[in-house]
Amino acid sequence: MDDIKVKVDGRVLILTISRPEKKNALTGAMYGVLADALESAVAYGRVNAVLIQSDGDTFSAGSDLSEFSAEAVRDGIGKSRGARFLRCLATMEIPVVAAVQGKAIGVGATMLLHCDYVIVANDAQLSAPFVDLALVPEAASGYLLPLQVGSIRAFEMIALGCSVDAQTAVEWGIANRSVPADQLRAEAKAIAEVIAAKAPGAIRATKRLMSERTRVIDQMNAEFDAIDKQLTGNECSEALAAFKEKRRPDFSKLQ
Repeated sequence: MDDIKVKVDGRVLILTISRPEKKNALTGAMYGVLADALESAVAYGRVNAVLIQSDGDTFSAGSDLSEFSAEAVRDGIGKSRGARFLRCLATMEIPVVAAVQGKAIGVGATMLLHCDYVIVANDAQLSAPFVDLALVPEAASGYLLPLQVGSIRAFEMIALGCSVDAQTAVEWGIANRSVPADQLRAEAKAIAEVIAAKAPGAIRATKRLMSERTRVIDQMNAEFDAIDKQLTGNECSEALAAFKEKRRPDFSKLQ
């Protein structure tokens, strides 16, 4: 599909999110293509690194809310194509590099917690405003984000919906380094190529030893269950209605 570009360049699989007119908001179909590509990368013996990047001025505005709630309520978020993508990303043995420009919101930010090397452009802004939508964290971010940045900073990002700029993302350990926007893709590709040239068995074994896959997948499943409960409640209905109507949600009337 045109919204996701899949390309193998040498030993690097490049996945480009290309829906800039919608701020690269991810639809179920886009999640499906991303998951297919990650699974194929494992089966395709030549790929030793994955690079995730985006077209336009925004890395990703997160899940496309126009279809997210409908699919999730119908099937359960844990069975959605977005959940499949996140599980694939969390269990990847092949190292994943991310190149992030502009805003990375919701899953656009939390997917970075599963990447092995993250480069952000100087204009990057990361945010995880799940509570603003009357939801809870996803992508195991309720576990991984406090682990990386500390519980106080994680609460600030998730509960208050505060954005983190590029410099702060590096200081907090969410990203490895920041570069000027016009150098982002070249720098990320160079890192992916360096990783891809390493001994693949050693790299994959190292990543396996450094990961907590069982703990992370258990956390994801717990978060999916909590999201399902929120999605069928009045709080989420009010939050999504407010989002569509471009107003502040009023939760006081639900008490």
